[in-house]
Amino acid sequence: MSSNGKAAGEATDRELEEALGSFRQCVHAWSETALSRPRAEAQAARPRSWRLAAAWVLGGVLAAVSLSGSLYERHHRQDLARIAAAQAARQRQLAAQERAQADRNLLTTVNYDISQAVPQAMEPLADLMDAGANQ
Repeated sequence: MSSNGKAAGEATDRELEEALGSFRQCVHAWSETALSRPRAEAQAARPRSWRLAAAWVLGGVLAAVSLSGSLYERHHRQDLARIAAAQAARQRQLAAQERAQADRNLLTTVNYDISQAVPQAMEPLADLMDAGANQ
């Protein structure tokens, strides 16, 4: 190598060293900027199977509650209907007893009226006849 070639190689080496130094400075500046930037924290990937299980459990509980509520409502309505039927039967029984008592009272009145020897309007005359027959 000649001195010209040696000088050209040294110039190329200096240029290469300057380019590499400039690149190094750029990389360091970029790294410092990237490190000083606020970062969003990466959330750890959590399994979401518990959410699915909780959703199924809550859905089951909701279904059970609505079913039990409807069964309770049905039972309550049946109780009310049974109570109303018992009250209606009691009312019918009382009405029948009142009719029977009215019939007994009427029959008692009729029996009293026909069991008299003489009607009430004719009793004074019957008394006179009894008094005249005894003399």
